Amino acid sequence: MRMKAAVLHAMGMERPYTESEPLVVEEVLLKNPELDEILVKIHAAGLCHSDLSVIDGNRPRQMPMVLGHEAAGEVMEVGPGVKDLKVGDHIVFSFVPICGHCMPCMTGRPALCENGVAANNKGVLLGGGFRLQDKHQKDIHHHMGVSGFAEYAVVSRKSAVRIDKKLPYEIAALFGCAVMTGVGAVINTAKLLLGQTVLITGLGGVGFAALLGALAGGASRIIAADVNQDKLKKALELGAHDTINTSSENALEHVRDLTNGGVDIGLEFAGVIQALEFTYNATARGGKTVTAGLPHPSKMMQIAPVKLVAEERTLQGSYIGSCIPARDIPAYIALYQSGRLPVEKLMTHKLGLSEINMGFERLAKGEAIRQIITF
Repeated sequence: MRMKAAVLHAMGMERPYTESEPLVVEEVLLKNPELDEILVKIHAAGLCHSDLSVIDGNRPRQMPMVLGHEAAGEVMEVGPGVKDLKVGDHIVFSFVPICGHCMPCMTGRPALCENGVAANNKGVLLGGGFRLQDKHQKDIHHHMGVSGFAEYAVVSRKSAVRIDKKLPYEIAALFGCAVMTGVGAVINTAKLLLGQTVLITGLGGVGFAALLGALAGGASRIIAADVNQDKLKKALELGAHDTINTSSENALEHVRDLTNGGVDIGLEFAGVIQALEFTYNATARGGKTVTAGLPHPSKMMQIAPVKLVAEERTLQGSYIGSCIPARDIPAYIALYQSGRLPVEKLMTHKLGLSEINMGFERLAKGEAIRQIITF
């Protein structure tokens, strides 16, 4: 099959992306699904900071690559061995394919699936190899087993979660990363208890989803932190009780004053070391700091181990919100449908595939929360 896709040929191109155009919309070849794979028509895909981190080189990947890991679509064909999906089913992608039989999968931690992570790091599908080629029949790498910035995708069955057909595709796409990562970090990783206080640092799509998750989970006080005043205003509109501009001189003391010494749970989504340090230092004695940010691999954080011991601190990473996608995505969708998780408020822009570079420039400027490409 020939189709249009947004291909990244080189990382680290100069901004503005509207001029350098790092993503090239071109015709590519998509092979047929193989064993345990499906062909999906993409209907909606979100622009995420994790994609931007590949574009700007902060998250190195193999090139060339079709980006996009937060998407939703319709099953058009099932390959050999697929018994539990059929043509016409609607799905949301999980950007970690869950093999189901490695040790992390068998012990309830599929976000750490060894085979899925290995495939993602190589830029191939879970079953091995490539299904994307350029016009010269040279292989193109897959992004997180999805490559959603395209008209169609061939993915592992283990990368797809069936969803309610009544859910609009542009809403469904949000559950593939922003909601799964943000809400999951609050509920699964931090294990929010009713009445606890929460700090959320870094107000992108994931950070705002975490805010909604903290509200749904019963946090007594939610403090939103960022350097962008417009995003802080948006946080108050979404239900945050207080906001902090982290660039202000007394930001840390302000958080401590609001919470009698620090928050029970600090969550960091900015992907910046200074933001993680701020969040860690704003967490109370005995509290938990959770990070889902992805700074460049060379960036390091310094902490005093004595605080971890004497104050019984916890510093923990969260990947895909520590979710079990087949369990959590339908559960979060049900919360949305009941009105308790209004994720539609995360959408700020809709655009076409041809506008993708403009969208990523807007994201890099901090002028968007979630932008959705519709096909």
